[in-house]
Amino acid sequence: TGAVVQKIDVPARYFGEGIVNWGRHLISLTWKSHVGFVYDLASLKKQREFHYEGEGWALTQDGKQLILSDGTPELRFLNPETLHETNRIQVTLDGKPVRNVNELEWVKGEIYANVWETNWIARIDPKDGHVLGVINLAGLLSPLDQLAGPDSVLNGIAYDAKGDRLFVTGKNWPKLF
Repeated sequence: TGAVVQKIDVPARYFGEGIVNWGRHLISLTWKSHVGFVYDLASLKKQREFHYEGEGWALTQDGKQLILSDGTPELRFLNPETLHETNRIQVTLDGKPVRNVNELEWVKGEIYANVWETNWIARIDPKDGHVLGVINLAGLLSPLDQLAGPDSVLNGIAYDAKGDRLFVTGKNWPKLF
Protein backbone atom coordinates (compact mmCIF):
# COMPACT_ATOMS: atom_id res chain seq x y z
CA THR A 1 0.00 0.00 0.00
CA GLY A 2 2.95 2.32 0.46
CA ALA A 3 1.96 3.01 4.07
CA VAL A 4 4.86 3.61 6.47
CA VAL A 5 4.87 0.81 9.03
CA GLN A 6 7.94 1.85 11.00
CA LYS A 7 10.43 4.73 10.85
CA ILE A 8 13.25 6.45 12.64
CA ASP A 9 14.34 10.01 11.99
CA VAL A 10 17.99 10.82 11.39
CA PRO A 11 19.01 13.68 13.73
CA ALA A 12 18.48 17.04 12.01
CA ARG A 13 22.19 17.92 12.00
CA TYR A 14 22.84 15.02 9.57
CA PHE A 15 21.92 14.45 5.94
CA GLY A 16 21.11 10.74 5.72
CA GLU A 17 22.32 8.90 2.64
CA GLY A 18 23.09 5.25 1.85
CA ILE A 19 21.54 2.44 3.87
CA VAL A 20 21.85 -1.34 3.68
CA ASN A 21 20.71 -4.34 5.66
CA TRP A 22 23.30 -6.66 7.20
CA GLY A 23 22.06 -9.62 9.21
CA ARG A 24 19.89 -8.21 11.97
CA HIS A 25 21.10 -4.65 11.37
CA LEU A 26 20.57 -1.63 9.17
CA ILE A 27 23.73 0.34 8.49
CA SER A 28 23.43 3.92 7.26
CA LEU A 29 25.70 6.75 6.17
CA THR A 30 25.57 10.51 6.32
CA TRP A 31 26.56 12.65 3.37
CA LYS A 32 29.24 14.99 4.75
CA SER A 33 29.39 14.33 8.49
CA HIS A 34 31.74 11.29 8.35
CA VAL A 35 29.48 9.36 10.71
CA GLY A 36 27.35 6.30 10.15
CA PHE A 37 24.79 4.52 12.29
CA VAL A 38 24.02 0.89 13.04
CA TYR A 39 20.38 0.14 13.92
CA ASP A 40 18.61 -2.99 15.05
CA LEU A 41 16.63 -4.17 12.01
CA ALA A 42 13.54 -5.17 13.99
CA SER A 43 13.20 -2.24 16.38
CA LEU A 44 15.19 0.45 14.47
CA LYS A 45 16.87 1.29 17.78
CA LYS A 46 20.30 2.86 17.24
CA GLN A 47 22.99 0.49 18.49
CA ARG A 48 26.14 2.43 17.68
CA GLU A 49 27.88 4.99 15.53
CA PHE A 50 30.98 4.63 13.36
CA HIS A 51 33.23 7.05 11.52
CA TYR A 52 34.72 7.03 8.02
CA GLU A 53 36.76 9.33 5.79
CA GLY A 54 35.16 11.28 2.96
CA GLU A 55 31.53 11.59 2.03
CA GLY A 56 28.91 8.88 2.31
CA TRP A 57 26.83 8.46 -0.85
CA ALA A 58 25.64 4.85 -0.94
CA LEU A 59 25.95 1.38 0.55
CA THR A 60 25.28 -2.12 -0.69
CA GLN A 61 26.48 -5.57 0.31
CA ASP A 62 27.51 -8.76 -1.44
CA GLY A 63 26.80 -11.21 1.37
CA LYS A 64 30.39 -11.03 2.63
CA GLN A 65 31.21 -7.34 2.90
CA LEU A 66 29.73 -3.88 2.59
CA ILE A 67 30.47 -1.67 -0.41
CA LEU A 68 30.53 2.11 0.02
CA SER A 69 30.42 4.89 -2.56
CA ASP A 70 31.66 8.37 -1.74
CA GLY A 71 31.00 10.03 -5.11
CA THR A 72 34.55 9.49 -6.34
CA PRO A 73 35.62 6.82 -8.85
CA GLU A 74 36.63 4.59 -5.92
CA LEU A 75 34.42 2.04 -4.18
CA ARG A 76 35.42 0.94 -0.68
CA PHE A 77 34.85 -2.49 0.77
CA LEU A 78 34.14 -2.62 4.52
CA ASN A 79 34.22 -5.42 7.04
CA PRO A 80 30.54 -5.56 8.12
CA GLU A 81 31.39 -6.25 11.76
CA THR A 82 34.17 -3.70 12.35
CA LEU A 83 33.09 -1.30 9.58
CA HIS A 84 36.76 -0.78 8.74
CA GLU A 85 37.91 -0.56 5.14
CA THR A 86 39.45 -3.75 3.74
CA ASN A 87 39.87 -2.92 0.05
CA ARG A 88 39.25 -0.34 -2.70
CA ILE A 89 38.67 -0.54 -6.41
CA GLN A 90 38.62 2.24 -8.98
CA VAL A 91 35.60 2.28 -11.30
CA THR A 92 36.74 2.72 -14.90
CA LEU A 93 35.05 2.83 -18.29
CA ASP A 94 37.27 2.43 -21.34
CA GLY A 95 40.28 2.92 -19.06
CA LYS A 96 39.07 6.25 -17.64
CA PRO A 97 37.86 6.82 -14.06
CA VAL A 98 34.09 7.20 -13.65
CA ARG A 99 33.24 10.13 -11.39
CA ASN A 100 30.04 10.60 -9.37
CA VAL A 101 29.50 6.91 -8.66
CA ASN A 102 26.34 7.12 -6.61
CA GLU A 103 23.52 4.78 -5.58
CA LEU A 104 24.68 1.14 -5.36
CA GLU A 105 22.96 -2.21 -5.65
CA TRP A 106 24.35 -5.78 -5.73
CA VAL A 107 22.80 -7.66 -8.68
CA LYS A 108 23.81 -11.20 -9.65
CA GLY A 109 27.48 -10.81 -8.74
CA GLU A 110 27.86 -7.28 -10.13
CA ILE A 111 27.68 -3.84 -8.56
CA TYR A 112 25.08 -1.64 -10.22
CA ALA A 113 25.72 2.06 -9.70
CA ASN A 114 23.83 5.12 -10.76
CA VAL A 115 26.21 7.74 -12.14
CA TRP A 116 24.99 11.00 -10.56
CA GLU A 117 23.50 13.56 -12.96
CA THR A 118 23.35 11.07 -15.83
CA ASN A 119 20.74 8.58 -17.03
CA TRP A 120 23.22 5.73 -16.62
CA ILE A 121 23.45 2.74 -14.39
CA ALA A 122 26.93 1.25 -14.65
CA ARG A 123 27.38 -2.51 -14.26
CA ILE A 124 30.68 -2.85 -12.38
CA ASP A 125 32.95 -5.88 -11.94
CA PRO A 126 33.56 -6.06 -8.16
CA LYS A 127 37.01 -7.61 -8.66
CA ASP A 128 38.64 -4.78 -10.60
CA GLY A 129 36.13 -1.92 -10.99
CA HIS A 130 35.86 -2.28 -14.78
CA VAL A 131 32.47 -1.20 -16.14
CA LEU A 132 31.01 -4.25 -17.84
CA GLY A 133 28.13 -2.36 -19.41
CA VAL A 134 25.91 0.68 -19.10
CA ILE A 135 22.14 0.72 -18.81
CA ASN A 136 20.92 3.94 -20.41
CA LEU A 137 17.59 5.04 -18.95
CA ALA A 138 17.22 8.25 -20.97
CA GLY A 139 13.59 8.81 -21.86
CA LEU A 140 12.27 6.62 -19.07
CA LEU A 141 10.48 9.53 -17.43
CA SER A 142 8.13 11.39 -19.75
CA PRO A 143 8.68 15.14 -20.29
CA LEU A 144 5.37 15.78 -18.50
CA ASP A 145 6.67 14.05 -15.36
CA GLN A 146 10.07 15.75 -15.35
CA LEU A 147 10.60 18.49 -12.83
CA ALA A 148 13.10 21.29 -13.28
CA GLY A 149 16.16 21.53 -11.09
CA PRO A 150 19.51 19.86 -10.69
CA ASP A 151 18.29 17.29 -8.17
CA SER A 152 15.51 15.82 -10.33
CA VAL A 153 17.72 13.02 -11.64
CA LEU A 154 17.91 9.24 -11.68
CA ASN A 155 18.94 8.27 -8.17
CA GLY A 156 17.37 5.07 -6.92
CA ILE A 157 18.11 1.41 -7.62
CA ALA A 158 16.63 -1.62 -5.85
CA TYR A 159 16.91 -5.26 -6.88
CA ASP A 160 14.27 -7.87 -6.08
CA ALA A 161 16.26 -11.12 -6.29
CA LYS A 162 13.19 -13.32 -5.75
CA GLY A 163 11.32 -11.75 -8.67
CA ASP A 164 14.53 -10.97 -10.63
CA ARG A 165 13.38 -7.36 -11.06
CA LEU A 166 15.25 -4.08 -10.98
CA PHE A 167 13.39 -1.03 -9.66
CA VAL A 168 14.57 2.49 -10.52
CA THR A 169 13.44 5.99 -9.62
CA GLY A 170 14.89 9.43 -9.12
CA LYS A 171 14.87 12.42 -6.81
CA ASN A 172 11.57 14.25 -7.14
CA TRP A 173 10.32 11.61 -9.59
CA PRO A 174 6.60 10.87 -9.29
CA LYS A 175 7.05 7.28 -10.50
CA LEU A 176 8.92 4.08 -9.79
CA PHE A 177 9.86 1.88 -12.74
